[in-house]
Amino acid sequence: MKLKEKINADYMSAFKSRNVVAKNVLSVIKGDVQLMEKNQMVETLSDEEVIKILNKSVKSLKETNASFPSAQTAEELSIVEAYLPKQMSETEITTKIQELIALEGASNIAEIMRAFSKLPADRRLVSSIYQSMK
Repeated sequence: MKLKEKINADYMSAFKSRNVVAKNVLSVIKGDVQLMEKNQMVETLSDEEVIKILNKSVKSLKETNASFPSAQTAEELSIVEAYLPKQMSETEITTKIQELIALEGASNIAEIMRAFSKLPADRRLVSSIYQSMK
């Protein structure tokens, strides 16, 4: 099942079970997906593009929660994060950076970040780990 289909199905379940928080969050994400589909003139976005939308939502919710912590924002964040692939741990990121430096001769942050662009890792964490290794 594609990610977009899963979000739509979960939205319908949240609607039927009267889970207001989940329904509202998923409604916003569905709207963002539909807007991007309309802008790109495609019928269905790929999972990678939907993940980009989800990452933007997570970033926004984290910023909101940092400024105005609330249980509702934390719940919304957990709902959105459930659709994202599991993020790499600090240990996995450190190991990957060491491999890139040793095997591929990656010598600067741009090469490291390019290698991590397709991996499920927090970019800020990658950057801070790389900086601490220097």
